[in-house]
Amino acid sequence: MRCAIAIGSETKQIGLPVRAGLHTGEIEIRGNDIGGIAVHAAARVMSHSGAGEVLVSRVVTDLVAGAGLKFAERGSFELKGLPGRWDLFAASG
Repeated sequence: MRCAIAIGSETKQIGLPVRAGLHTGEIEIRGNDIGGIAVHAAARVMSHSGAGEVLVSRVVTDLVAGAGLKFAERGSFELKGLPGRWDLFAASG
């Protein structure tokens, strides 16, 4: 998460805003690639982030509690292809 925040900060300075979406879970190794629901979820989280924003799922906020990171609620969203609603948060250092 700190890496995504740092990349966003540095690229913004050169006029190249990037966005990131983070989720954590088990992945499937498919030869030289990865897949599975966690990869799909991370992509869906990213699809809701704006330029220069790092969005994370509630799973991520729960796992890094106490690490000194800050989170701002962005709302509850339906993520295409995933069940239920997902709480998303903007991360900052």
